[in-house]
Amino acid sequence: MNAEIIAIGSELLTPFRQDTNSLYLTEKLNELGVDVIFKTIVGDHPEHLAGAALLALSRADIAVFMGGLGPTEDDLTREAVADALGLALHRDPEIVASIERRFAAHGWKMSANNAKQGDVITGATVLPNPGGTAPGQWISGQYKDQDRIILLLPGPPHEMKAVFDEQCMGRLRAKLPPQFIATRVLKIAMMGESQCDARVAPIYKLARDVETTILAGRGEVQLHLRTHGASLQAAQQRVDRLVEELEEELGDFVFSDNGESLEQIAGYYLQMRGATVAVAESCSGGLLAERITSISGSSRYFLGGTVVYSNALKSTFADVPFELINTHGAVSREVAVALAEGIRRRSGATLGVGITGVAGPSGGTPEKPVGLVFHALASEEQTEVIERKFPGDRDRVRWFSSQQALDMVRRKMM
Repeated sequence: MNAEIIAIGSELLTPFRQDTNSLYLTEKLNELGVDVIFKTIVGDHPEHLAGAALLALSRADIAVFMGGLGPTEDDLTREAVADALGLALHRDPEIVASIERRFAAHGWKMSANNAKQGDVITGATVLPNPGGTAPGQWISGQYKDQDRIILLLPGPPHEMKAVFDEQCMGRLRAKLPPQFIATRVLKIAMMGESQCDARVAPIYKLARDVETTILAGRGEVQLHLRTHGASLQAAQQRVDRLVEELEEELGDFVFSDNGESLEQIAGYYLQMRGATVAVAESCSGGLLAERITSISGSSRYFLGGTVVYSNALKSTFADVPFELINTHGAVSREVAVALAEGIRRRSGATLGVGITGVAGPSGGTPEKPVGLVFHALASEEQTEVIERKFPGDRDRVRWFSSQQALDMVRRKMM
């Protein structure tokens, strides 16, 4: 079974309003084993609405319309869906009376245009909306010899969620055949999308019963795996087998197979080893410390850090010798090492991290271009350094820098 979600409202086609309802509905439909195959956003235009309704009904088993059920002239969902189905609307006096009572309870007189919220498509079941005046509607039947389920839901998120959870989930569960979807997410650190896909495509292409999507992020690649099964256990076992094959190929580039962030995983390893970390950051500007401390309980392993933009503070807070900076420059392998070793020594941490680089957009030179970053990780035994040239703007360079540093900590503690 599959579904299409149609979000209705001209405001959703502007830069100022975003459709978040469809994310919630997708999650709920997936719980029922239903794939969402299309999402459509359409403005409050009669012809566009009718076209979107006809298209959804032609290609999806379940069509969910959200919004456009209110009292104003641009609320046209009921009319558009009725036209697409070739059905009439009739006004339900009990709905109108309930809206009048709702207004009267607040000491208000209902304006006449609210009555249109009582218009019901022939054959539809009315879905009460305790959070608002516009009820939803449920239609189940044949459309051009195909079984279809059609839902009309109010647009405000709190109303939509309540109506769907209370009025639709049970009906759908009773009507749909048993089906289950299992998913897993693999996260791979500091590997390019094309490099990752070159290694794993020969594996996942053989698993035709598992849908695999590869997504590139800042300093990580994600593999989203998804399959169906007659039982949740069977589906999960199938996707888990593919995860094992992919992890065997990618090795320790995989830092999570259940959706955790890199800062979570680095924290897990630090706690497991009874280790601590402190940081001295230049170009990342405290982003590494921010990411580490975004995890609850990070005080168990994060001792603290310092943001040392100026050369003077590099020396004052992390004991970097002025002579070293003068000889090699603030952005250098040598200074990154001195930052890591200095902050480790000062804090007494198990590990010290030093980051220095050129985040841009200014400050780069032919020898040291924007995006050049040195990362150092100091332990009692040794100090390792990684030099990277990151693409993108200032925010991307800073994020990549923190990602690389976290991955160094993770690998050191594995």
